[in-house]
Amino acid sequence: MRIVVALGGNALLKRGEPMTAQAQHANVRIAAGALADLARDHQIIVAHGNGPQVGLMALRSAAYAPDNLWPLDILGAETEGMIGYLIEQELVNALPPGTDCATLLTRVEVDPNDPAFDEPTKPIGPVYTAAEAELARTEHRWTMVEEATGGLRRVVPSPLPVAIPGIAPIRLLVEAGVCVICAGGGGIPVVRGRDGRMEGIEAVIDKDRTSALLAEALEADILLMLTDVEAVFRDWGAPGQEAIGRITPDALDAMTFPAGSMGPKIAAACDFVRAGGTMAGIGRLQDARAIVEGRAGTQVQREPPA
Repeated sequence: MRIVVALGGNALLKRGEPMTAQAQHANVRIAAGALADLARDHQIIVAHGNGPQVGLMALRSAAYAPDNLWPLDILGAETEGMIGYLIEQELVNALPPGTDCATLLTRVEVDPNDPAFDEPTKPIGPVYTAAEAELARTEHRWTMVEEATGGLRRVVPSPLPVAIPGIAPIRLLVEAGVCVICAGGGGIPVVRGRDGRMEGIEAVIDKDRTSALLAEALEADILLMLTDVEAVFRDWGAPGQEAIGRITPDALDAMTFPAGSMGPKIAAACDFVRAGGTMAGIGRLQDARAIVEGRAGTQVQREPPA
């Protein structure tokens, strides 16, 4: 089967862990082991998050030139190269000799009139204390929101992806049997002007929504979203919370999920399955194979559970 795997940022950098090259190498090596196991029996295309990393790039930019910040589209492109390199190197080490891998910078078109530009929801960067968050608000005019686990994080606009301009070369490589790493961080956000020219825009696209669009365009069988949570839960955080196994998009529509975390995954899963995908899975990185085989995580499918 052809599987688009979306690696969550927390699968690549654990919560509270220092954002060092060594930490990211170690976590990517673990992720590559799980992906290589899946690639023994399936063709995989890998996308990934970049929330912590793009936040780090933004902090570096602010420290260097606080009055002339680098835009998020360029910072996103930097993270695609950095994380893509790490994933490609560790995947090549974990896969059988001779396996071809390629990392591609991927532009993703968004609608410049998307209402998300007026309501930032995508968390990026580290968790701040109240005093640090207030300083960031004052110095950089960043929008900050409180995390469910405590502290505050910067949030930025997260418009919906509408097209992947470079899908043709991605498809060519996939059809040639290359293990492609693309659409990192949801892709580089671009808008198309009336004259057809494309320009970068200040946003971070949700990687799960882009991964669903990518999976649909590549006619993938499965969209697999891997994170640090074992499944989707009913009544998350309540005493009676319950993990969801197999479920339909219609059943998920009746539930509510946080916009900054599980909400985009649910929306991406439902969109992919309704567009004809066989299954969308959500769960932990270490359970990748078990999710595909229906033994772990949450499986979103058109048919209701038996």
